Amino acid sequence: MTTEESISQVIKERISRFEAGRLFTIGDFADLNNDSLVTRTLSRLQKEDTIIRVATGIYTNPRRTQFGILYPTIDQIAQKIAERDRAQIMPTGDTALNLLGFSTQVPMNAVYITNGAKRKVRVGERNIIFKNVIQKNFQYKGKLLPLIIIALKELGESRITGEIKDRIVKLISGSDTEERATMMHDLYLSPVWIKELLLPIIKAVTE
Repeated sequence: MTTEESISQVIKERISRFEAGRLFTIGDFADLNNDSLVTRTLSRLQKEDTIIRVATGIYTNPRRTQFGILYPTIDQIAQKIAERDRAQIMPTGDTALNLLGFSTQVPMNAVYITNGAKRKVRVGERNIIFKNVIQKNFQYKGKLLPLIIIALKELGESRITGEIKDRIVKLISGSDTEERATMMHDLYLSPVWIKELLLPIIKAVTE
């Protein structure tokens, strides 16, 4: 077996051990020190239907069910792109509302702000759009509360319903200890009306 065949076999065996549905990139095989060969091998495995390319440079070991292939979510793909590019991202607009369950509307364009490169990534019939912003937009320490704050800003104070408040209570109640430890810090980066809305909920859940 040649060196190239040997490395290709290592790649194939490693992918076979990946959890079904896992997203991966060429960077996940950086230890093999042969990106061009990794690229060719992944391309061949894609043609063989062993793996699926869900976006440029992003692959998955497909989770196959009796109903067909279960694809990763747009948010999972966006997070993997950010990980690959070593960038921070946060969903915004309708994307944030949908992820939190504040809206059932699935936007055609999933929009994220990022401190990385501005770009548009095609995923099937949808797009992931990364909008570049300055670093101060990433002063938050947690993940859940910043997402809630962004979604509330998108809705505006006049559109906050009892149903949305109940959803927020459920989300915060289901958060882990690590997430709760960052909430007061992140809350004070929000507008006054959002502080007044969220503070009683956070206190009731965390104290």
